[in-house]
Amino acid sequence: MPNERLRAVLLEQGLTVAALAEAIGVDQKTVERWITKDRTPYRKHRYAVASRLGVDETYLWPNALSDEQITSASGSELVTLYPHRTSVPRDAWGRLFASAKEEIGVLVYAGLFLSEDPNVQRIFAEKAGAGVRVRILLGDPESPQVAERGSDEGVNEAMAAKIHNALVLYKPLRKIEGVEFRFHRTVLYNSIYRADDQLLVNTHVYGVTAALAPVWHLRRVAGGSIVNTYAESFERVWESASPLPGD
Repeated sequence: MPNERLRAVLLEQGLTVAALAEAIGVDQKTVERWITKDRTPYRKHRYAVASRLGVDETYLWPNALSDEQITSASGSELVTLYPHRTSVPRDAWGRLFASAKEEIGVLVYAGLFLSEDPNVQRIFAEKAGAGVRVRILLGDPESPQVAERGSDEGVNEAMAAKIHNALVLYKPLRKIEGVEFRFHRTVLYNSIYRADDQLLVNTHVYGVTAALAPVWHLRRVAGGSIVNTYAESFERVWESASPLPGD
């Protein structure tokens, strides 16, 4: 059975089999066998291909690693665990987003603290100007999911008000090309703040405001699956979200 994932990534990136073979130092026929016969390369070659294509090796070869190897690699993806979002150093948010070369993503209900940070807004604008894709997902203030989260946190309609407040603060940013905003209507089990292969994941705890809930600092490691899980979750929410009225 052909490796359609590897074939598709090559097509998406406009890369030929010959070019990939030359880039990683193997024979062209070897790469062809990886695709047409779904042969699994040696680990050093899997790393080289994944690095060249900018994808995780477990995406291209899901069965290449044992459960033990995936578990071990995934454990290494945890950089730091903060007991509360308020425990995250203020400049850590700026450092996270400033490190992005390709992708910045924010998935929240309101994330008011972020919209109130002029340094973060400046970084978003500069990164968008440099070609980094900046995507911000806010909860639809008219949605039942936002109302339920407000009730869970004990702030009720203040949750929707926070979203409206964030929109006002983001008004200058919404005019910048390369910065995309959408409303989502999903139940969030966590907020996600992404810069390429690094994430800050703010868990949501029933009856506790997001500011007092734990935050995981994650960095993608080859063979790990945690960062991929959250990144894929972000994409699913983005696909189902709607542009902001007037945008």
